[in-house]
Amino acid sequence: MADAWQMNVSMTIMPRHIHLTVSAKEGIGTFTFIAAIRNTLTSYDVNTHLSKLSWEVADQGIGVHDAICLFDKIKKIPPANKWWVLLAASLANASFCRLFGGDFIAMGIVFMATMAGYYLKQMLVEAKVDIRLVFIICAFVSSVLGATDGLFALGTTPAIALGTSVLYMVPGIPFLNAFSDMIDGHYICFFSRLVNAVVLTCCLSIGLYGGMLLMDVRMFS
Repeated sequence: MADAWQMNVSMTIMPRHIHLTVSAKEGIGTFTFIAAIRNTLTSYDVNTHLSKLSWEVADQGIGVHDAICLFDKIKKIPPANKWWVLLAASLANASFCRLFGGDFIAMGIVFMATMAGYYLKQMLVEAKVDIRLVFIICAFVSSVLGATDGLFALGTTPAIALGTSVLYMVPGIPFLNAFSDMIDGHYICFFSRLVNAVVLTCCLSIGLYGGMLLMDVRMFS
């Protein structure tokens, strides 16, 4: 987009804020913006429209005014139906359980554990609870429910049910973004995003361990 509009752009993305500097190709008129990032649920629909807008600017030469109008429309896109997202996430995690060798009873338990944990995650994020605490609480709830497979001897793959019950919490996008920054040579962004992803993974592990401790589950004996 910057090249299409004959501009120079330097952008630094951190876990808590974005630092953006824009200037003309001739170096005249430089503007710097620093904006905080809110912790919200990811909207892949909005991301898709934003990506489409960027390619329309680059390939079709859309002007600034038209791009701003399209951007304003994108901002008004309503969030995806949270009940559909909840169902889709639960089905996806149950499918992961099956891929890792879980039986159908384990799949059902993982489905319910994911549904409970993800619904709690939606509520806590909407209430603006610290994302690290969200990871701990949701992983704890899901692991407690996932441990019921082994606790009541319901199926033949209790360890897989427990292990995959919190799989939906793994911060895959932060890890991918961090390594993408490393490949591109943005080492400060890489380090800050990697630390953020590692912290979230540690919070997930704390919640999982708490659930296992409460349910007296031992993965290794």
